Order: sequence, then structure tokens, then C-alpha cells
Amino acid sequence: MSKFNLCAFADEADSKLDGQIAALKANGIGYLEIRGVDGKNISAITADEAKTIKSRLDDAGIAVWSIGSPTGKIDIKKPFDKHLDEFCHMIELAHILGASHYRLFSFYGTDGAASYEDAVLERLNRFVEKSKGSGVVLCHENEKDIYGDVAERCLAIHQKIPEIKAIFDPSNFIQCKVDVPAAWNMLKEYVEYIHVKDAKANGGVVPAGHGVGNLSAIIKEFGSRGGGTLSLEPHLHFFKGFGKLQALVLRRGKEFVYNTQREAFDAASDALKVIINEIED
Repeated sequence: MSKFNLCAFADEADSKLDGQIAALKANGIGYLEIRGVDGKNISAITADEAKTIKSRLDDAGIAVWSIGSPTGKIDIKKPFDKHLDEFCHMIELAHILGASHYRLFSFYGTDGAASYEDAVLERLNRFVEKSKGSGVVLCHENEKDIYGDVAERCLAIHQKIPEIKAIFDPSNFIQCKVDVPAAWNMLKEYVEYIHVKDAKANGGVVPAGHGVGNLSAIIKEFGSRGGGTLSLEPHLHFFKGFGKLQALVLRRGKEFVYNTQREAFDAASDALKVIINEIED
């Protein structure tokens, strides 16, 4: 049995919960990073809807690992109180769904300027204060174009707010022209889990192991350090009617293009399992 817990953003396989459950079960993935269900973002789901979702997931033997929230995905200059209320609502949903972790971001509109650091940290600290006693671990993702989109600013967040752990996303670093092994070495002691997403040097997203994200080495070291959860976030391309376009697509060198969301999700899952099998052989 693998030492890794496999998790996924199953809304990339299907917008409907039934389809998400089917994709997770077919791929042997026991954990969900919940972001979208039946066409609704997690932020718009009610407490009663969350209870129904929890019951359906329990029946399928699937647990929610993390709330894949949009928290912190607003401009730093926008009013904050409503956003904070939304955060508190999703912490409530985390309790209902049994999620132990919560994905968040560090705000758009900063352009990486050091002058925004105090404002970013003040708002992140307010999330920490509101979540105290919840038992939910707040985790920052290095999303492109937010304040913490490069390793140095991620490090500052984790050093100054140690309650917030790191989600390490190699693909996002590649798209920000960050050296992934250097970022890993800088942040690895803060990493709570990994978003499994790879990319070519030009930023094009590909299945794990087919890009320059050094995922095999990073996942191996993550496991050796006691890390356990890998959350699949494929972001692969799919086109309806791909069969008719296949020759054109291949001529353009886009070898990782799929006919359906589910096909793309399955391919991403298979690629991750190849890496895990190589590491654990």
C-alpha cells in the first residue's frame, strides 16, 4: 500500500458530484479537495447542501481533505469585510464536511511590491484569528499573480505567520519563472501538501512528470520528510470533438490534449501513479 494519500480536485473530472465520485473511485483516490459541486463554487454552498454532500461522499467512502476555496483571490484594494464573512462561512462548511485543511491565497493587485506586504499579512492574520479553535489548517497556494507567487514572498508569509502552512504547486512556480528545485529547498519545511500539476518551460500544463517541475524528486523527498497528501489538480486541455482535430493538434506539438474532462483527469491520475510506483519500487 502506498504511503501517500491521493486527493484531487474532482470538479476537473465532472461538474456534477455523481461524476466526481465516479472519477475518484475509478482512479482509487480516496480524498477530495472540494471546489465546485453541481455547478456551484464551494463559497456558494449552504450548510444544508454541505450536509447532503457529506452524506453522499460518506456513502461512497470518500473523505474531504481540503476546502479548495477562493479565499484571498481578490484585489488587495477591495473591501474586505464581506470576503472575511465568506471565509467564516467556509470554515463552517469545513466542519460539516469533515475537512481538516483549507486552501487560500494572498491577494491580487500587489504586483509583488514590498509596500503591500503589511496589508497582505494583516488580512492573512485576520483569517488566522477567525479560524482559531476550528482545528482546520490554513494552507497558502503559490498562485500566479498573487503576492505569494514567488518563493521568497511565500517564505516571508510562512515565517511571519507560521500558522499558515504551504501548498507547493510546481506548475504555478514554472509559470512565474521560478526555479522549482530552489523554491522547494526554500519552502519544504513549511509544505503541508503538494498540488500535483506540472508544466513545460513555456508554462503549458502537462501531466505530472512530463514537464520541468521535478515532481518525481520533490514527491520522493516530500515522502521522506513524512509528507503524505498529494492533491491532483490536472488543469489539462480538452476539446469536444477532439477526434476531428487530432491531426491538427498533434502537428502543433500539443501532445496532451483530451476529448473530455474525464479523459484528462484519468490521464493526470495515471501519470501521478507512474511517479509513485517508481518512487516506491
